Amino acid sequence: MREYRRTNEHQLLREYLEFLSLPNVASDTRNIRRNAAHIMEMMKQRGLDPRLLEADTPNTPPAVFAELKTPGAQRTLILYAHYDGQPTDPKQWTGTLPWQPVFRSAAIEGNGQIISAPAQGMKINPQWRIYARSASDDKAGVMAILTAFAALKANGIALTSNIKFFFEGEEEAGSPHLAEIIKKHKDVLEADTWIICDGPVHQSGRKQVVFGARGDVNVDLTVYAAKRPLHSGHYGNWSPNPAMMLARLLSSMKDDDGRVKIDGWYSDVDSLGEAELRAIADAPKYDEELKRQLGLKRVEGSGKSLMELINIPSLNINGFGSGDIGALARNVIPTTATAVLDLRLVKGNDQIRQTQRLIDHIKKQGYHVIDREPTDAERMQHPLIARVNVRPGGYNAERTRMDLPISVAVIQAVQSTTPDKIVLLPTSGGSLPLSIITENLRTVTMSVPIANYDNNQHAENENIRLQNLWDGIETFAALMTIK
Repeated sequence: MREYRRTNEHQLLREYLEFLSLPNVASDTRNIRRNAAHIMEMMKQRGLDPRLLEADTPNTPPAVFAELKTPGAQRTLILYAHYDGQPTDPKQWTGTLPWQPVFRSAAIEGNGQIISAPAQGMKINPQWRIYARSASDDKAGVMAILTAFAALKANGIALTSNIKFFFEGEEEAGSPHLAEIIKKHKDVLEADTWIICDGPVHQSGRKQVVFGARGDVNVDLTVYAAKRPLHSGHYGNWSPNPAMMLARLLSSMKDDDGRVKIDGWYSDVDSLGEAELRAIADAPKYDEELKRQLGLKRVEGSGKSLMELINIPSLNINGFGSGDIGALARNVIPTTATAVLDLRLVKGNDQIRQTQRLIDHIKKQGYHVIDREPTDAERMQHPLIARVNVRPGGYNAERTRMDLPISVAVIQAVQSTTPDKIVLLPTSGGSLPLSIITENLRTVTMSVPIANYDNNQHAENENIRLQNLWDGIETFAALMTIK
């Protein structure tokens, strides 16, 4: 596998840069379709016979699918990655644009400089990075999986399982139509195991196998004050300020150590088993190094480690807005204040129950809760009004047992590609639509991430370290030849 990559790495990188140059926000129907067509061509060039799995809902990004039957195979694996990416503001990128991929000599934080794309025959440094939207999350997964297959085929190495390829086009939008696609095409999507290529390796740089993922649901929360902006001199101390109201409401939801104070928030969490607790205990201790890198003297969690804390549900403020700041700041009392809340769920939580607990908490703080703009009559009847809208695309958490035969086989396959002991993670901090898969198919799921942990996924300056991409090719070749 390594020799194949070394022989072809210039061509592979040219192919990858072309792929990364396609804008890929799920709501951009024209460009997301261009991405799907591009993947189909990549698959055809590797001898696969791909097709699109469409939803019935118009303008839904399709899944790109292909399958290979292996004579005598005793299992079927589906290899999953997604080809859509997070929306982004180009103005926030440093010296580059999201869909104009460039090489840097190192990470920006390590003073990495923009360098020219390597010419044919030029030695490629595996520490170089490619900066572009979805360079790590998750076009790297698509590229690694397809290249691993091509390398096996070129070397005449037989697959040991029936392999199906499934590349989703709206994971970053919350996979709102994944269940629809699965139900419509259930006959071709049955498999013993789905192996997900998404997310970063451990912060220590070691490879890892992840047996679950948090669920996720996002909520828009708006509180209301006067119907028009008011001069803060004329009306301050008299007209309520919605920014202050919302700040108080949000502060009622968590204590100073980050524990959520909403009733029942942790009551239905499925406890970790002995194998999961042992995996957390055996993982590299990296919290102090992370604190140093991130400039954090204080962290939350009552002394628990990051790996322990991502196995409990959380509540995060994604963003908060009211009035204007900077050059546009004015002496006014704004009319509204809005926050977007991110509810991360773990095994045992239900997204409907958890959002209802949030709504009940808001009501306990004295708010009249609605799901639309308030009427004049409601404004005069209720002193405190909050609009709560649950965004579509939420899903529950999922977790697979570590001691299943297929779990053990996956662990052994990934371990075979590295001399370093791999990390076994019960649940990832990020979210994936694993529960949508397992609720609609009789299967289990595991994740084998490949990206560098400092890849800036979902943010500006997203990047992939080349060695992580190379390692991912070897890892997925091993998974396609599980004993």
